[in-house]
Amino acid sequence: MRIMMKVFMGVAAAAIAAVGPASAQQMSDGVVKIGVLNDQSGLYADLSGPGSVWAARKAVADFKPSFKVEVIAADHQNKPDVGASIARQWLDVDKVDMIVDVPTSSVVLAINQIVKEKNKVLMVSTGATADLTGKACTPNSVHWTYDTWALANGTGKAIVKTGGDTWFFITADYAFGHALERDTEAVVNANGGKVLGKVRTPFPGTTDFSSFLLQAQASKAKIIGLANAGGDTINSIKQAAEFGIVKGGQNLAGLLVFLTDIHALGLQTAQGLIMTEAWYWDMTDANRAFAKEFAEANKGNHPTMGQAGVYSAVYHYLRAVDALKSDADGAKVVAKMKEMPTDDKLFGKGQVRADGRHIHPMYLFEVKKPSESKGPWDYYKVRATIPADEAFRPLKDGGCPLVN
Repeated sequence: MRIMMKVFMGVAAAAIAAVGPASAQQMSDGVVKIGVLNDQSGLYADLSGPGSVWAARKAVADFKPSFKVEVIAADHQNKPDVGASIARQWLDVDKVDMIVDVPTSSVVLAINQIVKEKNKVLMVSTGATADLTGKACTPNSVHWTYDTWALANGTGKAIVKTGGDTWFFITADYAFGHALERDTEAVVNANGGKVLGKVRTPFPGTTDFSSFLLQAQASKAKIIGLANAGGDTINSIKQAAEFGIVKGGQNLAGLLVFLTDIHALGLQTAQGLIMTEAWYWDMTDANRAFAKEFAEANKGNHPTMGQAGVYSAVYHYLRAVDALKSDADGAKVVAKMKEMPTDDKLFGKGQVRADGRHIHPMYLFEVKKPSESKGPWDYYKVRATIPADEAFRPLKDGGCPLVN
């Protein structure tokens, strides 16, 4: 108990409020409370972390609600038990109505049933497992930005079709890595490729990937698939460069790569890397304006797709609450989100399907050469746009019990 109290005292320091004009009589306890649950200090902090808290607050400010809204934040430390404890504290004691962001799929799955039991709302932006809209789907959860199926079918299919037909996976040993490996392997096999081997890396805490990379190198596979994210991806790519793996004829496939990863690697190391993402700051005027304001508030950093997804998800949640004039019944709020088309300045028009999957285009990007970049954070060029109706797993194939 004493240890857990220390955890809660630590996360309380991250609490941030955003309040709109109050006419809160229609809300369950006088306020709509949103909890941003993510990694505030570890290997996923740059791609989500404080930037996601800022994005949630920005969505509230842009929506201009006629009811009181409060945004708080906590660090789940990428640990399912910590995430579950925070979620219970928030829902039982602190009267949080909606939890958003949640990188680390093991944490997502740990709190998914808790949110359902309490009849609140879970909106996942940076957690990746496609199981959230498959066998683990609930009437209370929405998966917003990307998932392992979309990543595998974007990056994996493109690489196999251009000759990368033998693979070796380096996989983070938890729910996200397993799902990403599974979904990518299915795509490789379906398109005539072959998986020559795979190795699981402990999570979290692995910083030395040398033994895993040497196994991948020895396999002679054309493609080394990195089924990891954040700091693990950065370290894998840096150490692969030190071993001369790409110079030796093998190529790396970053199956979940964020803008902040490319920034950490630098274009000299990351150039030519192909990845699938849902959003990029330099694609529209609205995205650029958002990125400029984000950078001014976040030490010059530019927003990732996950942080943009938090903005979009919170905005649509507020639209649904406003339409219902109530936040009391989480399942009814999610049903309203599915009924209403989505529409915001970052993701544009879309929809939330019956299985809770938010549908929008995905993009296949290639990292620019240093000579192609026009300035800081100018890192991507578009290779292909994957239409919304092709970007995500077909509704009938997921096994979600909500789908008739």
